[in-house]
Amino acid sequence: MHPPRISASSYSNTAPLIWSFLYGSNHGKVEIILDNAPARSAQLLAQDRVDAALVPIIASQFVEGVRLVPDVCVGASERVRSVCMVTDGKELADVRSVALDTSSRTSVVLAKIIFREFLGFEPQWRDAAPNITEMLSGSDAALLIGDPALALSAPPALAGGRDVRTFDLAELWKGFTGLGFVFAMWMTRRDRVNIDFAAARDEGLSHLNEIAANYRTDIGLSNDALIEYLSRNISYSIDDRMSAGLELYLDLAAAHGLIEKRIPFTYL
Repeated sequence: MHPPRISASSYSNTAPLIWSFLYGSNHGKVEIILDNAPARSAQLLAQDRVDAALVPIIASQFVEGVRLVPDVCVGASERVRSVCMVTDGKELADVRSVALDTSSRTSVVLAKIIFREFLGFEPQWRDAAPNITEMLSGSDAALLIGDPALALSAPPALAGGRDVRTFDLAELWKGFTGLGFVFAMWMTRRDRVNIDFAAARDEGLSHLNEIAANYRTDIGLSNDALIEYLSRNISYSIDDRMSAGLELYLDLAAAHGLIEKRIPFTYL
């Protein structure tokens, strides 16, 4: 019998959820596929090529027959630091064009909701590779996610040798709604998956020092800064305000035509 196959992004914010499968008590018990883009895991899940995947929450609205693993998530109650709108010094009210890192469809939809629903206008959008210098060379702002965005979170933020201004999307969402935000969850198309994702999360959270050491050089932040990010900025369980924020986010996505219709969640 083949071990379960799972998929997740390789960003630092997913590391506590996958540490157990790579190095801990679940090592060797699953086949794990890693990719920089969370959207790639959603694609693998939609193609039924994995048994479970840690995917952007918007995938719950377009992957057929999907079931969510309860409580375990990548989210934020306040400030996330790794999902940012970046400008060359402009206020968001002055932005007329945005380059989108399409690695996560959830973050793209969130950016569009913030402009449409809360700022009251819509800039021109274009897809772009996650290179902040190139993104800002052709647009007023750039949506950047994951570790490239986290690397800009330590002031002074620089891109191509120039100062940039970052707007944290979870912080903006909290300011407009008073709610937290859920970016990703484990999902499956199976009736059952014999993996305890909550226990794997708890094991990973007990090894934040090792995780920070693994990412320190690539991101350019200190161990202490990475541990603070993983322990204080990112939430790996869903509280009531995050749950309410998740429901509102999908309701607004449907209201603005960013998803075809609002599909209720089905949990394992």
